[in-house]
Amino acid sequence: MTSGNPTPEIIRRYFEYASRPDTEAYLGLFAEDAVVEDEGQTYHGVAEIRRWRAAVPLVSYEITDVAQTPAGTVVTATITGDFPGSPFAGLRFRFEEYDDTAIRRLRIAP
Repeated sequence: MTSGNPTPEIIRRYFEYASRPDTEAYLGLFAEDAVVEDEGQTYHGVAEIRRWRAAVPLVSYEITDVAQTPAGTVVTATITGDFPGSPFAGLRFRFEEYDDTAIRRLRIAP
């Protein structure tokens, strides 16, 4: 990681759990009414987030930067997995709403 900013615990766990096949642990990080935006699609609530997760391949993450911004915590990562263009560098995960107990809004974009 290139940033000196500490990664909040729930965000650190997001990247840890996202690379594992254990969907329940991953979903347990989200508030019941959480919103995830990925590639122009919006997923509302844990049931939709579950369907989204099932449709994307598992990948590994290398966090390259963490920045605290007025819009939230922005994590930049390289993802590697079984998909065309792997590895993909510079993917940004903007955690807009979260606390120690749950992620409420996450935007993922290149």
